[in-house]
Formats: sequence, structure tokens, C-alpha cells
Amino acid sequence: MHRVIISGIGVEIPEASITNEDLVASFNAWVDLENVSRAETGLAPLPKSDSEFIVYASGVKSRHVHTLDGILDPHRMTPHIPPRADDALSVEAEFGLASARRALDHAGLSGEDIDLVICAASHQQRPYPALSIEIQKELGAGGAAFDMNLGCSSAGAALHVANNLVKAGAHRRILVVTPEIITGHLNFRDRQTHFIFGDASVAMVVERLADDETRPGRFEILSTQNWTQFSNNIRTNFGFLLRAGQDNVSVVEMEGNMITQVGNKVFKEVTVAANRFIVSFLQENGYDTAHIRRFWLHQANARMNAMILKLALGHEADHDRAPMVLERLGNTAAAGAIIALQENHEDLKPGDLGLICAFGAGYSIAGTLVRML
Repeated sequence: MHRVIISGIGVEIPEASITNEDLVASFNAWVDLENVSRAETGLAPLPKSDSEFIVYASGVKSRHVHTLDGILDPHRMTPHIPPRADDALSVEAEFGLASARRALDHAGLSGEDIDLVICAASHQQRPYPALSIEIQKELGAGGAAFDMNLGCSSAGAALHVANNLVKAGAHRRILVVTPEIITGHLNFRDRQTHFIFGDASVAMVVERLADDETRPGRFEILSTQNWTQFSNNIRTNFGFLLRAGQDNVSVVEMEGNMITQVGNKVFKEVTVAANRFIVSFLQENGYDTAHIRRFWLHQANARMNAMILKLALGHEADHDRAPMVLERLGNTAAAGAIIALQENHEDLKPGDLGLICAFGAGYSIAGTLVRML
């Protein structure tokens, strides 16, 4: 069995940003328009949103988006991303390539050095051709490529796969790419979810480390683990069979088929499950939470993360122990924990232990235990 490291990390955050105030103004303008027609038909008026509610519910104050055009228009409320020709580079592959090239640069490698590309994201532009193969082609990588999806645990699950493939000798260098354009699938007319998500792309290079090799400043992967348990509490019904269930097959009805979640149940159940996972995972590897210098958790909800860590540690964790990027970026799905990692690791000392842990739809949880070299 080979030793394995994360030798490169790349992050691409879109320039465009939307504040809570921007989002609330757009949402409330739509509510005003909608309530006029609801009053005419005797329906109860829809409640408005406000910034204080958003911060209390999630901790999010702003989010970056891949495409701003269209999102804040109360008559549209979805990004306007024009279609591209089949022979043109796809939107999501382009987004993934931006972070992939940063990760390769960080690792001191080129595309030709990679022998497997895994595109792991909660939302992918199409089923096939695989986005990973398109990214592989653009990078000039060899070997193979495949896509995978485990909701917000996708990047962590891909780390689990990549670590074990490299450890077993099946591949030497694997590129994990996680381009998340969640705003294209978000219902900006849903008061419970319209404020949660933002867009970002991350990538990691996972490669073999020779027994006598030292790579200061890089992370050695000590162990990885995945856990899943079926739940409908975070769900999307959008898929190719949606059209087949409609009378008018020329128009795909999106309302009710985009991201939905039962927020209170998700909060309670995932908090308990994530705490149990973290404690158990560390114990299985001979550690407890006191041994972990830094926790890079999924960036979904500030209160949820605080409670998970308080249960695990027995006390509250500050930004140094468990950094958060949620406030300015929103929930970037599978990219969030990796952004927290990339932005908050250079101060660690050789031998320091860290835990990457993401949790989300499924339910699913993915953990990676690392040590700074």
C-alpha cells in the first residue's frame, strides 16, 4: 500500500456577488407581484423575506454566483446562461477547469501528469458525455475519467475513492474537480431556500508519495470514510423522467422539482449524524477530537457547524479551530469544505492533524483525516 498526499488545491470563486439585501429586494418584489394575483383568486398572501431572517437561519450574508444576469429580475429569478454549441466547451467544464489548473499549478504538475480525473459535484450539467472526460481532454490528461455525485459530500466521497485507488496502486495521480453552479438549479422563489446557496469550483490533486519522499506543506491522507442513510429531507426531483410524467412534454415544469429541504429535520438529524460520524471515525483511527488541530467542515449552516463541534469537543470552536467561509460565500455545496481548507491551512505545523468533513443530501457524510507534512 502506497502513502497518499493532497499535493495541490485550487479554488475558483466567481467575481459577481449578491448581498442579502439584494436578494431580499428581488424576492419581495416578486412577492408583491404574486400577491396581487393571489388576492384576486382568494389565496393567502405569500410572506416576504428579510436579511435578519436569512442571517439567523443560515449565517449567510452574501454569496458569489457564476452568472448574475437574471437572478435579481423578479420576472425571471434564475441566471441567464446562454446555451453553447455541442462542440464548444461546456459551462460547467469551463468552471471546473479554472480550479483544476490552479490545483495543478499548486502541485507543480501539468495535465499530462494526471492519469484519472473525477468530476464530483452535487449538480452536473448533463449525464453524458461525462464532464470529467471533457475536462480530461482540455487538460491533456491520460488514463480515464468519470463523474460522481453524492450531494454536498461529493468532493469528500471522491477523496475517499481517489485515496484508495492511489493507495492500492491503481492510479498514480488523480485530479478531483468539483464545479458547483448550484444557482442554475435553485428556486429563487422559495423563501426557505432562495438565500442558501452560492457558486464555486474547487479541485485537488491526490497522488502517491514515495516512502523516502518528503513534501513539506502538503497533507498526507491518513484515512477516509463515507457514510450514507436514505432521507428525503433534502431532495430534487429534476431529471430525465420528469418530462415523461407531464401531459405537455414540450415544456418541463420546474416548480416543485428543484431543490427542496425540510430545514428543521435536516438541522436536527444531520447534526446528530455528523457528530457521531466524526467521533467514531476518529476513534477508529486511534484519535479523538482533542488531537485535531483544525476542522474543515461543510459550509451549510453556521449554527449547525457550531453545534456539531460543541457536541464533539465539549466546548465551542472558534474560527481558528473550525474556519468558516459561509458568511461571504453561502453554501457552495461540495466545494465549501475545500474552500475552508485552502484558505486556512498555511499556518499549520508539521505533524498537525486536520479533518475534512462534509455532509448533505442522502443523507451522506464523507470524512478525510490528514496530517501536515
